[in-house]
Amino acid sequence: MLRPRSVRVSAWPRLTRRGGALMIVGAALLAVSLWFDLRDILVLAFVGIAMPVAAAVFVTVRSPRLAVTRGFGPPVVSAGGWTQVAIVVKNRGRRTFDGAHWHDTVPDGLMGPPEAILPAIGPYEGVLPSGDDTVRLEYRLRMPRRGVYPIGPLRIGVADPFGLARIDREIGAAHEVVVTPRVTPLDAALGSAASIDGIVHGLRRRTHPNSDELIAREYRYGDPLRRVNWAATARRGELMVREEEQRGDPEARILLDTTLAGRSQGASLRHDDDEREHFGFELGVEVAASIAVHLLERGFRVRCTQVADPERAVIPGGAFGGVYRMPGGDRMLLEDLARLERPRRAARHEEALAASEAHPRAREARSPGFAVLVDPDEQDARTLVAQRPSFEPAIVFATDGVSRLVLDLLEEADWRVIRVHRSVEIGDAWSGIAADPREGASHAP
Repeated sequence: MLRPRSVRVSAWPRLTRRGGALMIVGAALLAVSLWFDLRDILVLAFVGIAMPVAAAVFVTVRSPRLAVTRGFGPPVVSAGGWTQVAIVVKNRGRRTFDGAHWHDTVPDGLMGPPEAILPAIGPYEGVLPSGDDTVRLEYRLRMPRRGVYPIGPLRIGVADPFGLARIDREIGAAHEVVVTPRVTPLDAALGSAASIDGIVHGLRRRTHPNSDELIAREYRYGDPLRRVNWAATARRGELMVREEEQRGDPEARILLDTTLAGRSQGASLRHDDDEREHFGFELGVEVAASIAVHLLERGFRVRCTQVADPERAVIPGGAFGGVYRMPGGDRMLLEDLARLERPRRAARHEEALAASEAHPRAREARSPGFAVLVDPDEQDARTLVAQRPSFEPAIVFATDGVSRLVLDLLEEADWRVIRVHRSVEIGDAWSGIAADPREGASHAP
């Protein structure tokens, strides 16, 4: 995820080229007048020095009173998409504000708008507003990568009437744009959609085989008489009513590799390795997002956790503790994944190790499990091996960073391993679930 750069706005006014040239000429005249004792030139020298100083004082004292609001359309955009930034600048002062320049601050990696002249803004209108005290600025911003980007504050450059000095001021606060990971529509990319739909339907029936059963309970005051179960009433000898058994949605688990602990902690990474690691992690996030949205749209309750700690949500402070369901679960999941920080290589904590070695909790029925691996170590692999009895089916989507040792451990534990090298292969990798495992193994690199 890209980090915002530290915006350095001059706390003191600076001279423009014109003001600097005038200061140099004044200093030169001062030196000549003192060397040759030319008192007539001395006055011009003082004027040349005093005017830039007076201009700097002027722009320092002239503090604009502006209110800035910023909107985005849309405020949540997929990686690679565009958003329209709309800025409304309102003059709160009693004088017309003009002669300034504006530039909106954006993080590194984004192409912000070039500096432009701010249109003149009339004095504040409190009684009969006509809109002359407000100006609207717009520009388009492309969001190339997943993350949360602070846009702003607005930088206003104020100069004196003679253009000798200038000061930049920050107006307003920064506003966040959420850039979600790309989602591959798996159905459209499948070679055999019917077979996948059959698998999904089978998983739903296996996790909740008796979803249509009804139960009978004692009559309670206020229950409608049309729900009276006369057969149960005759058997029990008391009034009984029908009630649909409350069953949750079928659950699926997605485990995402968020630690990238596969390499040695003390090894130094080259720039190329670091970029490859970053690409692999973003690919893993895209795979997890695509599978999760696919399952949510088909009625599953999706639980997204970490590989290193299967009981901990990918985003500890995320929505609903890492459990998502429709309606709205797809949006919340993508926004949480957008806020997922790029992992830093650090030593494992003892409590994380203890949690990863814990045995999986007993479940009434095994649920589908999908692990997305980027660069796990052997401990991560053994954690997945311990979790294998909880999942049916158990599928691993592995990027290029996964070692052969980890893959062998998972395959021996009956995890189905499917390789994903690029984003365009996500749909084909998902369709590989319906293929014969032996055939997929023969084609695996």
